[in-house]
Amino acid sequence: MLKIALTGADGLVGSRIIELLKDFSFIPIPQAKMDITNTEQTNAIIKEIDFDIFLHLAAYTNVAAAETNKELCFKINVEGTKNVFDAVTNKGKKFVYISTDFVFDGKNPPYFEDSTPNPPGIYAQSKYEGEKIVNNKAMIVRISYPYRAKFEIKKDFFRTFKSYLEQKKPLFMITDSLMTPTLIDDIAFGLKHLLNNYSPEIFHLGGGRALSPYEAAMLVAEKFNLDKSLIGKTTYEEYMKNKPGLPQYANIRSKKNNFWKMKTFDEGLEEIKIQMSNDKTANE
Repeated sequence: MLKIALTGADGLVGSRIIELLKDFSFIPIPQAKMDITNTEQTNAIIKEIDFDIFLHLAAYTNVAAAETNKELCFKINVEGTKNVFDAVTNKGKKFVYISTDFVFDGKNPPYFEDSTPNPPGIYAQSKYEGEKIVNNKAMIVRISYPYRAKFEIKKDFFRTFKSYLEQKKPLFMITDSLMTPTLIDDIAFGLKHLLNNYSPEIFHLGGGRALSPYEAAMLVAEKFNLDKSLIGKTTYEEYMKNKPGLPQYANIRSKKNNFWKMKTFDEGLEEIKIQMSNDKTANE
């Protein structure tokens, strides 16, 4: 059984990976135990752990806040990544870096594994700097707009849309941009293959189809019988006045993923409805 040490195990993506992939032995390293920005502490802790592959999920991910917190964002996403990578490399172990489709500027989609990054904002720049530290020496897995059925600690975009509509709050969604929603379960099962077939190269694990945020919100309303009339339209230009760092056409594709079929947002929402229904039945 492969032993996978990981940061970010209690996050949106990491916690679901641990829930689903029962044929790995996971060794979570919580932030309270290891501050990745502390070089000595990171070295000491990783030195003591017995693992085969290190999965680095921990990151500063608040895209809007990164614009005014560049120093902290870079400290975690660049210095922190270097500290963890160096400690893992010193042990002669394999490393997997989870990155983002935001490294692309969203101007000339679609984006494949060999497309040239041009990060549009501070968060994206920090994640790309992290990629550069490990490139050709570790596996880089880029993911896009991850979502899941439930996670109390943090709302993803899907549950944010759903929550607004359930509370009868209006949503103003961009019509002239693209996002690639990715069911976290698909990320987990895609990673299962990649961890079992490790190679120090770049892979994309993105949803089966890109669509506009407006289309995504309409699908959420449709699938969960919520009021579509609450969903208004806005443009990318208008929205970007308050939200720097968001690529316009975030359409991420893969030339390499022939091992796990990634669901479209439509298919992902159907899967989530099944999971919610099963949870409800189990709790009755």
